[in-house]
Amino acid sequence: MDYANSDALGVGPRNTNLLLPHGARGVKVVVVGGFGVGKTTMVGTVSEIPPLTTEETMTQAGIGIDNNPGVQGKSTTTVALDFGRISINQELILYLFGTPGQERFWFLWNGIFEGALGAVVLVDTRRIEVCFEVVTRLEDRRVPFVVAVNTFPEAPQYPLEELRSALALSDSVPIVTCDARDRASCRDALLSLMVYLCNLAAAQESA
Repeated sequence: MDYANSDALGVGPRNTNLLLPHGARGVKVVVVGGFGVGKTTMVGTVSEIPPLTTEETMTQAGIGIDNNPGVQGKSTTTVALDFGRISINQELILYLFGTPGQERFWFLWNGIFEGALGAVVLVDTRRIEVCFEVVTRLEDRRVPFVVAVNTFPEAPQYPLEELRSALALSDSVPIVTCDARDRASCRDALLSLMVYLCNLAAAQESA
């Protein structure tokens, strides 16, 4: 998927200063999912600064090692992380870290998840099974997350509650749709995570 050319949405121009504004709070968020679900695209689309990517060309050396069904046309892959930034408002800035999707790079997740407040799990409905292990790892780490179904044009559409059942998610975990090529859609998915985290914090305080 290519990066979208999005109009300004009131979430910070692309040439925003890299320094954290005075009084603002920076929050680390991870964008995670299986191989080829759109993580690099999402980070690059929504970031108000030029995104850092570690995309490398896939070679014959990966044959027999990487299991990438359904994405035969993909020629590059993230080998370390993606990084971007989006200002939600003057007080809250999200630092976005996209994880590599191929299983042989999952050892990098330990460092990427360090200090993360929450995560967005991107899902491709053509290959739901690639997200099973991702969700399990997040639950084991006790990292709060929301699920964002990436609306690939050729992907089948299912009721969100059917997807909840397929992924064995609890009723409390939000599920939203998201077009990783559209900046407003990516922003809304991130906002759903922020609302979820605020609700979790409020519930803990009242407990």
